[in-house]
Amino acid sequence: MIADERLEAFIDSLDAGNTPFLNEIESEAKKTNVPVIRTQVQSLIRLLAIQKPKSILEVGCAVGFSALLMSEYAPADCHITTIEKYEKRIPVARENFKRAGKEDRITLLEGDAADILKKLDGTYDLIFMDAAKGQYIHFLPDILRLMPEGGILLSDNVLQDGDIIESRFAVTRRNRTIHSRMREYLYELKHHPQLETVVLPVGDGVTVSVRKDRGQAP
Repeated sequence: MIADERLEAFIDSLDAGNTPFLNEIESEAKKTNVPVIRTQVQSLIRLLAIQKPKSILEVGCAVGFSALLMSEYAPADCHITTIEKYEKRIPVARENFKRAGKEDRITLLEGDAADILKKLDGTYDLIFMDAAKGQYIHFLPDILRLMPEGGILLSDNVLQDGDIIESRFAVTRRNRTIHSRMREYLYELKHHPQLETVVLPVGDGVTVSVRKDRGQAP
């Protein structure tokens, strides 16, 4: 946990909460050890979703909780496209979308995001990145292509429980590749000429990036 646990608990206690159905989906996910976005990140997503995006792209669906959360607060005519490659979670996500009556508003694409992103066209007003952390930097070129001017990219779990500030030799060997790639991703977000990015110590760390004038040279 990045922030003081007491402070985190206090901020979480102020949260107005979600609908009973979303609470049910979240509870079911936790019982089966499926990671769910943290409370403060949920609040941030609700805030961004009510900014009236017409189209949302999610990279990393899991069992569909965050997609359902966004659909609950986004405009009724907003369509969500979400990507998931883990075969065991895909049918659970589809069933959750069906239970919520959101099958017509949420499209689930099955497969590796690296392949699927290359095939997508058009633009998305809001993109939520919540997949394999070591792949964020590889997804970025296609993500930028899919962002309109003023489009928002929200990336979750970027501070790795605070390990991001450590030397790569201070983290476990198995995490060093992810550690270096995430540092590269954060640097690219903060220095890319077509993005304005803020890094927030919310949950396990998030970045909010806004696409600037598409006419500028990349």
